[in-house]
Amino acid sequence: MRLNKLKPATGAKHAARRVGRGIGSGLGKTAGRGHKGQKSRSGGFHKTGFEGGQMPLQRRLPKRGFLSLTRAFNAQVRLSDLERMPVDEIDLLSLQQAGVVPGLALSAKVILSGKLTRKITLRGVGATKGAKLAIEAAGGTVVTE
Repeated sequence: MRLNKLKPATGAKHAARRVGRGIGSGLGKTAGRGHKGQKSRSGGFHKTGFEGGQMPLQRRLPKRGFLSLTRAFNAQVRLSDLERMPVDEIDLLSLQQAGVVPGLALSAKVILSGKLTRKITLRGVGATKGAKLAIEAAGGTVVTE
């Protein structure tokens, strides 16, 4: 194999389309740009969504809703998940190690879903009013630091 003999496979390369090179090329005169107007001229460019000066659609429509940027980092934990935990002292790290919440979670909150029959201590993890009452009813405690 010689470096000076290397070339692309047949059919892999196409000749560049030479526009504006006379009537015989099939793309002479206006070079496929049509007649007049901004897009026919060199430098004729407008931004995506531009509607010729008319108020663009994305600005005519009302803004709606909210997308939280921290949603992926806040986890919800059910009481039934706490019931299955192997330890009685529960914090964010132990929830992550047990696979109850994702490893990227920065905070967690216990919600009232399922039953809790054993005594646990919840440390540094939030809890709804109902979940807190259920934990305390089972003999556990919720410690907010």
